[in-house]
Amino acid sequence: MHLIPPMDDEPPPGFVTFVTLHQRELRAEAARLVGGATIADQIYRDVLIDVAGHWRRLRWWSRVTRSDATGAYLRRRLTARTKQWREDQIYEVEVRVLRPQIPVVPLVTPGGSLALRKAAVLDGTARASLDALADAEIAWVHAWRRSQWRLVWLRVAAGVLVIGALMQYFSWLGDAGG
Repeated sequence: MHLIPPMDDEPPPGFVTFVTLHQRELRAEAARLVGGATIADQIYRDVLIDVAGHWRRLRWWSRVTRSDATGAYLRRRLTARTKQWREDQIYEVEVRVLRPQIPVVPLVTPGGSLALRKAAVLDGTARASLDALADAEIAWVHAWRRSQWRLVWLRVAAGVLVIGALMQYFSWLGDAGG
């Protein structure tokens, strides 16, 4: 029996939906902040791993406060990861934001069919893209592994404390008896 159940090894559907909704803007913002796609992909994945590790707590806090705690945490982690990346650079990094050359085309046009307009608001009609699903799965597995290592280290630390306490107790008994 667990007071707090361990993290599942499969991502919940809510996390996959969250990644699907924030994938495009998170990738673009990471690329804008670091100025390169290769570094941005690593920062993007690290931020998703951070969010996955705190997913249950963030969802609970969102329900309690009726706010978007997951979105706020996502933005904070992106800022922190970018700042950490900049501090790790040997030379000072200057990032210039250039306007994109490719125009953004909306998926649903105002003149689209009635079915397309309804699909945007009906539950269950939006499907996760394969890359969003893959990113969600990868982030969740990394966060799950981190949680498993935390449990191992917690048990090792508890064992060391118990052995230390027993040694102190038996040394105290030896001093008191002699």
